[in-house]
Amino acid sequence: MQKPKRRRNPHARHPNILLIAIDSLRADHMSCYGYSRHTTPHIDRFSLGGTIFQQTYSPHIPTTSAYASMLTGCDCFDTQVVALRHKGGMTTKVKTLPEILRRHGYSSCCVGFTGNAASRGFDEYLNHDEVWGTWSQRPLHKAERLNEVAQPKIEQLHREGKPWLMLLRHMDPHAPYLPPPPYDRMFYHGNEFDRHNRSMKPVFDFKPFRDFHASFLPPGITDKDYVIAQYDGAVAYMDACLQQIFTQLEAMKILDNTIVVINGDHGETLYDHGCWFDHHGLYDVTLHVPLIIRYPQRIPAGLRLNGFNQHKDLVPTLLELAGIKTRRQFEGRSLTGLIGGKPANYDSEFYITECTWMRKHGWRTPQWKFIIALEPDFHYMPKRELYDLVQDPDENENIAQQNPDVVKMLEKRMARFIRKRQTHTGSLNPMMTQGAWAPGAPFKSSRTAYNTLHIGGPKQANKLQAGKS
Repeated sequence: MQKPKRRRNPHARHPNILLIAIDSLRADHMSCYGYSRHTTPHIDRFSLGGTIFQQTYSPHIPTTSAYASMLTGCDCFDTQVVALRHKGGMTTKVKTLPEILRRHGYSSCCVGFTGNAASRGFDEYLNHDEVWGTWSQRPLHKAERLNEVAQPKIEQLHREGKPWLMLLRHMDPHAPYLPPPPYDRMFYHGNEFDRHNRSMKPVFDFKPFRDFHASFLPPGITDKDYVIAQYDGAVAYMDACLQQIFTQLEAMKILDNTIVVINGDHGETLYDHGCWFDHHGLYDVTLHVPLIIRYPQRIPAGLRLNGFNQHKDLVPTLLELAGIKTRRQFEGRSLTGLIGGKPANYDSEFYITECTWMRKHGWRTPQWKFIIALEPDFHYMPKRELYDLVQDPDENENIAQQNPDVVKMLEKRMARFIRKRQTHTGSLNPMMTQGAWAPGAPFKSSRTAYNTLHIGGPKQANKLQAGKS
């Protein structure tokens, strides 16, 4: 007599994974990370049900290289991705999270991140409108347009009965900052046209970005604090829209069976280091990103962890939380170790790279930040920069010339790490193979870089994001 088939327990299936990946979000501009402005009240409340990681870093700037690590569990030596305008696809030697999950019965969907080398492997890609716009097209409802696409898809995936992975790429904190009312005036009550305020003069004097900034800022603006308030307003607007997603998951009774991650790809330079309202420069305003994970079955509620971690640690974490075993080797490690207190930190010193508007790399330790330019940059900065992160956490004083021994020591550590990773992967450091990382590159002088690199209006910025010149 044939035995009846055992019915599969629906509660035994793998959990859903919702990765809320927010472009250009600074951790220090979120109220749950201590910011004085109440920019993220809904995320703050949501985070009480999960764990906040306070020392998460994006070591490979900008978007393409950051997502490559975030979605593979690997560093740039494995992915061979360091440039925004990465040429071709990402190496097939690494597998992305959706590719791994597909073998375990997952469906996957990516919203707002189509055509990038790092976003390979999703079953479906959906896009939405109002990501880019000018002052005359204000306001932009970026997060609302994303929700209009994402929320029906969540319902569809749930009806299909399989575990699912969804990536939502939010662009609200990414320029152009054009949030709708009341968020546009929520954090600013001054006169943005005060003729005695000249803080915007250096912004518009910087020729490579001048046209882009002029395209989305009010004509005649003089006060840089107005622009910072628009950034904060965009974050607050996005936060309110995210609450709709949280409420939907709860109403569908799948919130507690969904691993929800809030992560940033990189931060943002607002009025910092002369890198006006963008995300270049290997400073901590760009490297330090938020990471919040909520999954009541495995992640403690209300916990804050200070241990160092990076994007490469996310995929191993998600696979462990989802109960998925794989033979693949990752450069990152599951964050459950940090949660358990063993060890207190992962890599407390690490290799950092950027390849958007400047080609630089460096080495960060808990005390020191060392940066070396691989070719002259368009800010006319010295080739070597050194900052004491204990005495000068905002990285305002370059002390490289006064500390040649420290520079030599950090350069040796970085070189030793590069040799080790090249030997282990059998691949060259991709920072040394990016000769065409930007039109006109490599540059022989800062003047050439300054006169060559240029963002026009939002359409040109969108092309650059898509890896087109």
